[in-house]
Amino acid sequence: MSGRMTVVFDDGGRSAAGFEGRTGDCVTRSIAIAADLPYREVYEVLSTGCRAQRVTRRTRRRASARNGVNTNRKWFREYMAALGFQWVPTIRIGSGCRVHLAEGELPAGRLIVALSRHYTAVIDGVIHDTHDPQREVHCITPNLGQHLRPGEWVNANGVCSIRRRCVYGYWVRGGGARQE
Repeated sequence: MSGRMTVVFDDGGRSAAGFEGRTGDCVTRSIAIAADLPYREVYEVLSTGCRAQRVTRRTRRRASARNGVNTNRKWFREYMAALGFQWVPTIRIGSGCRVHLAEGELPAGRLIVALSRHYTAVIDGVIHDTHDPQREVHCITPNLGQHLRPGEWVNANGVCSIRRRCVYGYWVRGGGARQE
């Protein structure tokens, strides 16, 4: 069973660039860390892209480098490609989660990992973020004599397992390993 990943506190140069306080800048931070770019440079590019987006009924608010970037926009994909990153999806509709934020489940290299409502930088299997984005959910299902899958065990309560946070996809610099 895959285990927890090491976490290194890293704000991507945010405080060194003169920014203070808490914010929802995980996309900006992750790009600055994984691309090894100055935080302010990434912040300015994302701010310009977000200002060009129009607000719709679905978005309800203007995206920003400080409080959230819509990463499904053409300008964002073009920016990532210009930095040398390629998108690798790890989940499809109806496929279920196949890759988790867990040791050994992501390829080596400089990654920008998409999770539910969060982006984080992973460099050679080590998370670089302002907090630990890993989740562990301890699940217990009835023991009906079923075959145990890897990572499951039985106790008096039933079949137990630990479920980890799902990775929806990641940006990898260069070719990268494709997982689908």
